[in-house]
Amino acid sequence: MNTKIVISITVFILIIGGFLLLKQKDVSEPTSSANNFFDLQLHDYNGNIISLADFRGKPLVINSWAAWCPFCKKELVDFATAQKEFKDRVVIIAIDRAESLAVAQKYSDELGVTNDMVFLLDPGDSFYQSIGGFSMPETIFVDKNGNIVIHKRGPMEVQEIREKIQQLIFQ
Repeated sequence: MNTKIVISITVFILIIGGFLLLKQKDVSEPTSSANNFFDLQLHDYNGNIISLADFRGKPLVINSWAAWCPFCKKELVDFATAQKEFKDRVVIIAIDRAESLAVAQKYSDELGVTNDMVFLLDPGDSFYQSIGGFSMPETIFVDKNGNIVIHKRGPMEVQEIREKIQQLIFQ
């Protein structure tokens, strides 16, 4: 067989495999109340140190995002919408991946969502690494006991966000 054809077929298979991997639905995570992401201390936009452990006891949606991520723009607006709808039944936290305060806040200000949910900065990208991140965006849904019940890789539409939050708070 022609070498160019073999290479082309191999590249095609790798591209399709990568696409399918990124489009996969929810990733099963071991449920443990000892998740190391709770040990993280990050800064909010005002420079306050916030520990993720401070949010234990409430259902959490924690989203990893960045201004360079094209999927994050709409998704952040959808998370803000969900936070308004679910009010104090869930805490939605948006953790910026390794960008400066100026970049992150400018982005969330332009979207008009800065005051709608908890925004934290992670200059060392510790949260993303602690959840084994490899796509963008990545979101974990954590029950009130601190267990990851859903780990979603890739973007979501607002209806999927609503459904996952309902699963989280009504389980």
